[in-house]
Amino acid sequence: MPTLIPPELQELADRQRGVVSRKQAIESGLPPGTIDRLVRTRRWVILQRGIYSLDTGRPSRGAALWAVLLRAGPGAVLSHQTAAELHRLYDEESVFIHVTVSQERHIRPIQGAIIHRSVHLAITAQQNLLPPRTRIEDTVLDLTEQASTFDRALAVASAACQRRLTTAAKLLAAMAGRGKLRWRAELADALADIGSGAHSLLEYRYVRRVERPHGLPAGIRQAKIVAGGRNRYLDNLYEDFALCVELDGRQTHPDDLRWDDVRRDNAVAAGGLVTLRYGWDDVTARPCATAAEIAAALRRKGWSGRVRPCGPDCAAAAPAGHPGRPDVLNRGAGQ
Repeated sequence: MPTLIPPELQELADRQRGVVSRKQAIESGLPPGTIDRLVRTRRWVILQRGIYSLDTGRPSRGAALWAVLLRAGPGAVLSHQTAAELHRLYDEESVFIHVTVSQERHIRPIQGAIIHRSVHLAITAQQNLLPPRTRIEDTVLDLTEQASTFDRALAVASAACQRRLTTAAKLLAAMAGRGKLRWRAELADALADIGSGAHSLLEYRYVRRVERPHGLPAGIRQAKIVAGGRNRYLDNLYEDFALCVELDGRQTHPDDLRWDDVRRDNAVAAGGLVTLRYGWDDVTARPCATAAEIAAALRRKGWSGRVRPCGPDCAAAAPAGHPGRPDVLNRGAGQ
C-alpha cells in the first residue's frame, strides 16, 4: 500500500520546495524504517545527508537551496552570492551555495556549499522569508568584504541602490552596526554621491573625476523629465543651461538598446535639451578632455564659470591652442 505522508509533513515540504529533513519526517510521525523504505524504493531522493526530496524528478534550484539550509541546521540562512541571487541583485545563480551559521556553531562540510560564520546572524538574518537569507543591506556588505578592489565593492553597493533594493542611508546604517568592515571609509564617502543619484560606478567616477575636480557646475542626478509623452530619467542634467550628460558603461551596445538611446536623445532634443554622451574611457582615461568638452558646451549655453585644473598637467584648463588641450571648440560639443 502507498505510504501516507502526514499532512503536517506534506505542508512543510510544500513550503520547502518539496524538501524535508529526516528529523522533520520523524517528528511528523513517520517511523525511521518507513523513511528508509521510501529512499530504498526511490520514492524519496537523497539531496544531502539526511535530507530528502519528495519529488523524484530533477531537483529544482529552490530544492537545492533548501537542502543545504536544512543540512546546515537550525538558524542557518543563505548569504553572500546566493542571497544576492535571491534578492535579485545578481542575475545569475551562484556556483556554490553560500550559507551562514552562528559563530559558535561548527558543522561538517556540505557538498556544493560554502559555510560562513557570523556573530551578527540574529540581526542580519531574515528568517521570515522563504528560504531564509541575510538582509539585502548585509548581503551587500558581505559582498563588499569579499571585493578585491574598491571599484568592485562600490559596484555592488551602486547596483543595489540602482535596482532600488535598498538605499544609501540604509547601507550606512547597516555599516554602523559592524565593528570591522573592509572599505568602510571609502564606501561611506561614496554613498553620499550614491544617495544623490550616482547609481553606477561610471556615474560615480564621472562626479569624482570629471565634474567635481574641474569645477563644473553640479548636475542633477537621475533628473526626471517628460519628453515625447514619457517620463525619462537623465543621468546628469544641467538644468540652467539646457544640457544633459548621459553615461553608458556597457561594453557592447546592441542595436535595440542603441536605438532606445537615440530615440531618447531625440525626444530630449525636441524639448530644447542638448545631450552629450560618454562611455567608460571618456570618464576614466580622458577625464580632463571630457571636462573641457562639457565646459565648452556649458559656455555656449551661458555658463560664466571657469574650468579648474585638476592637477599640474590638466588639459581641461590649458589655454586655447595649448598643445596639452584638446581642440574641443571645433568638435561641436553643443550640437
